[in-house]
Amino acid sequence: MNPSVTGLRASSDHRAGWTRRFADIRARTESLAQHLSPEDQTIQSMPDASPTKWHLAHTSWFFETFLLAPHLPGYRVFDAAYGHLFNSYYESVGPRHPRPARGLISRPGVAEILDYRRHVTENLLRLIESASARDWDTIAPLIELGFHHEEQHQELILMDVKHALSLNPLNPAYRAGRKRDAARHDSHPLGWASFAGGLVEIGHGGGSFAFDNESPRHKIYLAPYRLTTRLVTNGEYLAFIADGGYRRAEFWLSDGWAAVQAGSWQAPLYWRAGEDDESWAVFTLDGLAPLDPFEPVCHVSHYEADAFARWAGRRLPTEAEWENVASPLPVAGNFLDSAVLHPLSAAAGSGLAQIFGDVWEWTSSAYSPYPGFRVEAGAIGEYNGKFMSGQMVLRGGCCVTPAGHARATYRNFFPPAARWCFGGIRLAEDA
Repeated sequence: MNPSVTGLRASSDHRAGWTRRFADIRARTESLAQHLSPEDQTIQSMPDASPTKWHLAHTSWFFETFLLAPHLPGYRVFDAAYGHLFNSYYESVGPRHPRPARGLISRPGVAEILDYRRHVTENLLRLIESASARDWDTIAPLIELGFHHEEQHQELILMDVKHALSLNPLNPAYRAGRKRDAARHDSHPLGWASFAGGLVEIGHGGGSFAFDNESPRHKIYLAPYRLTTRLVTNGEYLAFIADGGYRRAEFWLSDGWAAVQAGSWQAPLYWRAGEDDESWAVFTLDGLAPLDPFEPVCHVSHYEADAFARWAGRRLPTEAEWENVASPLPVAGNFLDSAVLHPLSAAAGSGLAQIFGDVWEWTSSAYSPYPGFRVEAGAIGEYNGKFMSGQMVLRGGCCVTPAGHARATYRNFFPPAARWCFGGIRLAEDA
């Protein structure tokens, strides 16, 4: 990992800002868990998801392993066994508990995990306040990486618990007593915005934090292209379903068609067919609700997004096309901080809408290294680079992404069959 350190030396005399930011991030993670019972926090609904309790512990393990143990003199590891239980995938750090069996870790319990979090939080605050100016230049990039790592897990907490709650026949809401607000706007007709393309630059250029997979900044040639001015809606996706989209192999990539057959897919994840087979409901973090035709379709895999695009006679954008459009725009939209926790319909009007927030937008780009990318040495180098195979890139953030976490260069990635992430669709075509 080689996050940009520009500006960190200037910040070294302003440690109070760092302590506030750290405390805020830690508190927000814990606030997400406050809606859940200990039983909710222990369940693991599938191998790709993790229990809430595990996320609470793992984000603490990250700070303890990469900052406190090597950099805080006299630091006492909270429990040596936690290194095995809560290491995610860092081979160079040591052995770990198998990912598919994280739901079997009934002990330590939630109370013990919260004690662990307090121990780590108190000691990291002490490290921020006491580090010398010389040491600060070394540890500040790691602390900021830890901030962004924990924000990633805030999104994962909501993704994973939504999947777990959706399997409960009682359709429990994540937030008891709260009803999901109705759509704010009726979506305007699907329009198109044209872009000249040409030789453009993409990738992070430094000056602020970025993950290593966002660099180096480099030039790429784009042919003229067009993007839809908003996201594809539930209503538009319903037309795909009604036209036999899940029964017609001609729209699907070979592996996608195999996934449809193996999983008996008939609609996006969390959609529930009504008794008349025409009305639909959708499971949300606020419980079961009628399907709103104007909201962006969500929880589709890359395979489904690609099949819809083929059915519509279009394609998915490349990540370079998307970033070229997004770079000059303000990073504003429906993020976690809005507390909606669900995609909203686009406001009527002209111009591009929903570039940031609401849903992660699937691209046609495989997750691969940029030209000149080099994996950082050591355990931190395992953060992104070793996953650059068999994954597809998503862009833009979603309704459960922390607002300050998104940016135009951010490269999210998931396997093409993944449906529990908040993935949606924007169409593209050659101009």
